Amino acid sequence: MNGASREALAAARERLDALTDSTSADAAKLADELAAVTALLDREVSLRRVLTDPAQAGEAKAALAERLLGGQVGGQAVDLLSGMVRSRWSQSRDLVDALEELANTADLTAAQKRGALDDVEDELFRFGRIVSSSTELRAALTDRAATGSAKVELLHRLLDRRTVPTTERLVTRLVTAPRGRSLESGLESLSKLAAERRERLVAVVTSAVPLSDGQKQRLGAALAKLYGRQMHLNIDVDPEVLGGIRVQVGDEVINGSIADRIEDAGRRLAS
Repeated sequence: MNGASREALAAARERLDALTDSTSADAAKLADELAAVTALLDREVSLRRVLTDPAQAGEAKAALAERLLGGQVGGQAVDLLSGMVRSRWSQSRDLVDALEELANTADLTAAQKRGALDDVEDELFRFGRIVSSSTELRAALTDRAATGSAKVELLHRLLDRRTVPTTERLVTRLVTAPRGRSLESGLESLSKLAAERRERLVAVVTSAVPLSDGQKQRLGAALAKLYGRQMHLNIDVDPEVLGGIRVQVGDEVINGSIADRIEDAGRRLAS
């Protein structure tokens, strides 16, 4: 993606992370709903063009999305789509590509919460090797004349009880809705998403006052450098945190000002 679409996707990823980082969020259900919206907009070209029309007001497009999908999918999926159509997209198809990525990311997040993300990444790799070594299997899974139900049944026989549920869900969506991609490139994209999710850490930041965008960026960069991994910040404002912030990364809690906290954490990790 280029330009406006890249920025819109980055904002959508942030909103998805904020939703799925909540322990109460059903990430797998959200993945199914986002996949259903992806399929709808992939079919309905005129609808996705309306929802990405830069000449239309963002609020009007969001209201249309809410009217169309309210009651069809959950509120979280509607809110995500509403936020996405308020953004600008370089091409209408980029919106569908972004929705598909969010659906897959939500499924990977569900696996991560269950402690199964490493399994998913390994199983995607092994399935890709199996497909590349079997021309007969690849032909069956990519046959345009074959029905979706026939492919689903074949995948179920291949993967049932041999993989975690997330792997089967991801591969099934890819095979039944390739959206113009080869099976190999689709599996490669899924593996990349899984690797990115595995390398990601979440920092819960509690501050006495809201942080500016610049402060968030500097804090995120400092923590990423400190931990050597991509860092997502969940920001909470609590006036009782006087004169500083509290950061929790996993089981580790760091208190104090931003500078003091980073310096102290660095000393403790080095010792």
